[in-house]
Amino acid sequence: MFQAFLIKYGEIGLKGKNRYVFEDALVRQIKYALKPIEGEFAITKEQGRIYIEAMGAYDYEGAILALKMVFGIVGICPVILLEDEGFDKLCEEVVSHLSSYFSGKSVAECPDSFKVHARRSRKDYPLDSMEINMQLGERILDAFSQLRVDVHKPKLLVSIEVRKKINLYFETIPGLGGMPSGTAGKAMLLLSGGIDSPVAGYMVAKRGVKIDAVYFHAPPYTSERAKQKVLDLAKIVARYAGPIYVKVVNFTDIQLAIYEKCPHEELTIIMRRYMMRIAEHFAKETECLGLITGESIGQVASQTMKSLAATDEVCTMPVYRPLIAFDKQDIITISEKIGTYETSILPFEDCCTIFVAKHPVTKPNRNIIKRSESRLADQIEDLVKTAIDTTETIRVEAGSTW
Repeated sequence: MFQAFLIKYGEIGLKGKNRYVFEDALVRQIKYALKPIEGEFAITKEQGRIYIEAMGAYDYEGAILALKMVFGIVGICPVILLEDEGFDKLCEEVVSHLSSYFSGKSVAECPDSFKVHARRSRKDYPLDSMEINMQLGERILDAFSQLRVDVHKPKLLVSIEVRKKINLYFETIPGLGGMPSGTAGKAMLLLSGGIDSPVAGYMVAKRGVKIDAVYFHAPPYTSERAKQKVLDLAKIVARYAGPIYVKVVNFTDIQLAIYEKCPHEELTIIMRRYMMRIAEHFAKETECLGLITGESIGQVASQTMKSLAATDEVCTMPVYRPLIAFDKQDIITISEKIGTYETSILPFEDCCTIFVAKHPVTKPNRNIIKRSESRLADQIEDLVKTAIDTTETIRVEAGSTW
C-alpha cells in the first residue's frame, strides 16, 4: 500500500541558512540505515521534507525499524503519493485507501473518530486548507458510517499535503529526534563492556557527534570473549551512530606496572589516568574534539567528585559525561531501550574489574597520586608507547561480523 515515506525533522528546521548542511547529513544517515534493507530507495528533499520512495518491492517493516534508529528524524509517515487529478478524484482515492487501511485491522483496532488535517503548499490549488478539511471530511463521513468527526482527540488523523504531488498519510511513527550524525564534530568514547559507556556514546551521538571508541584490553586477564563483547556493543551503538572505529589497546603491561609499584588503594585512579592519557592521544590523532565516558557521580569509588577531578587533570581536551547525574536504573532503562543491556550483562569482565582494589580511595589527593605515579618514571613512557604502537583498529558497523 505504501511505496514512500515522508520524513519529518525537528531542530534542523531552525538552522536557517545552514539547514541544507543538516538535511544533507540526515539524507546520508538515512542511506546508511537503509543499506541492509531489502529493496531499492530514492531519497529526495523538498520544502522542509525528505521523501524516501521505494523503487519496487521492499521490506516495509525492516525499513520502518531502520528509520526509527536514525538520529534527526522526529516522524516517519508511510505516505501515498497521488497525482493531482482534481478534488473529486482525490476524494475517491482517499476513500479507497482508507478502505484498504481499515481492511487490515480488526474491529477493535479500527478507529471510530477522525479528523482531516490539510496543508496547502501549492497556492494554485483551487481549495484552501480549511475547504479541503470540510469537504473531504464530508466525503469520508458519507463513505464510513462508523466514523464521527473529533477535531480535538481523533483516533485517526487523515493528513493531506498538497505539494507537487498530493501526500496522503494516516499515521506518524515517532522517530528518535536529535541531530544527524557528524553535524557536531567527533569525539572519542572510552568503551568498556559495562552498561554505562554504550549508553553514554548513544546519548552524545544523538546530538550529532560522530563517535570513535577506545577499548582497554588486558590479556590474559581478560579473554578474547571480553573483547568480542565490547565489539558487539559497538556494533549495536553503530546502528544509531553510524560506523565506529574501535581502538583496542593492550593495557596489560601498564596495569601490571601500576599494580607492582603503586599503592593498591590508588590502582583504579592511576589506571584511569593512564587510560585518559592514551584515549586523548588517539582523540587528537583522529581530530576528535573531546572524550566521552559513562561515569556517574558516586556510582563507584573512581566516580566521586574528587576522583573525577583527579582523572580530568591529565586531559587537555573536554571530557563529556552525559550520565553524570543519572541513577543506575535510569541508565539501565536507556540501555534496555537501545538494545545494549543484554550484551552488557554478559559475564565477561573488563580490565578495570580484574585489577580493582579491595578498599579503593574515594577522595584522592592529586599531589599524592602524582607522587605514586612517579614510581613508574623509569618505564611508563616506554610502556605507553608500546601500547599505542601495538593498538589494533577495528571498523565496526551495524551488520558487521568478525
